Amino acid sequence: MSFFVKKIGIDLGTTNTLVFLPGKGVVINEPSVVAVSMPENRILAVGNDAKEMIGRTPDNIIAYRPLRDGVIADYKVTEAMIHYFINKVGGKIRIFKPEVMVSVPAGITSTEKRAVIDATINAGAKAAYVVREPVLAAIGAGIPINSPSGHMIIDIGGGTTEVAVISLGGIVSWASVRVGGNKIDSAVAEHIKKKYNLAIGDRTAEEIKIAIGSAIPLPKDKEMAMEVRGRDLIAGMPKAIKIRGNEITEAIVDELREIVHSIKIVLRETPPELSADIMDKGIILSGGGALLRNIDKLIGEAIGVPCYIADDPLLCVVKGTGVVLDNLEIYKRSIMSKK
Repeated sequence: MSFFVKKIGIDLGTTNTLVFLPGKGVVINEPSVVAVSMPENRILAVGNDAKEMIGRTPDNIIAYRPLRDGVIADYKVTEAMIHYFINKVGGKIRIFKPEVMVSVPAGITSTEKRAVIDATINAGAKAAYVVREPVLAAIGAGIPINSPSGHMIIDIGGGTTEVAVISLGGIVSWASVRVGGNKIDSAVAEHIKKKYNLAIGDRTAEEIKIAIGSAIPLPKDKEMAMEVRGRDLIAGMPKAIKIRGNEITEAIVDELREIVHSIKIVLRETPPELSADIMDKGIILSGGGALLRNIDKLIGEAIGVPCYIADDPLLCVVKGTGVVLDNLEIYKRSIMSKK
């Protein structure tokens, strides 16, 4: 019975929000997009329905993402979005207010953390817990975080990439860079604009990245190509071009270099004993960015440590919330902040 939803885990991402219910698994995976009607400041749609509107709305409707780089950019709209997701899984008539766990970036400030907790409580939660994303991603990827050995997790999300070394249930060294899937999409769009004088939207850029993108150049016989449609910047008319995969690799090289640089920074700050553990076990990749072709090879070659992609990389963080919710008493002391 949905009346009795007592615990909810939310992976509040810049690009997508996922919701986990203990015993049921991942029940919602929708874009973190809200459509707002400007004159009356009313929310028209959230999630999938709102994403369909991006780039297609009249002047009086704005469809946008209320989170920027993993943190709240628009408080009221984020609160409404969390409210929508809690209602969707728990129903509008609830006997209990649920306990809600929300993932937050490792580099979040205390003010940003407070904003997440307040927004969650105001959206109808009895209690709100926040846990740092790399810890949840590690738990969701099946890493035994409480063991006295070092594990490295890289969570490449839409707004941020979180790199962390975890041992004994805590983060030993970490870095958070504001480079993720969205920045990579923007680099693709910018490349096509400069080279072909063709304007494309964010959704098209993402589709190109998914269809033909690769982190390392591919040999000619394995390289893919696709037709891209957009608006010609000179004539102003619709136009189609053919683009090859290795062009995309070239377009996103700076963003990937920044991710690799952040991994090197974390490894430099890692105690030698834990570095030896990471050499043995390798690096685990999670998040939507882990699905970019050959990103594990790129990181493995650049760092000199084997790199593996977690099972279901998109779901690692939200699965981690599920594990922590099932074992709240164990984790409460070590990894959580609560209101």
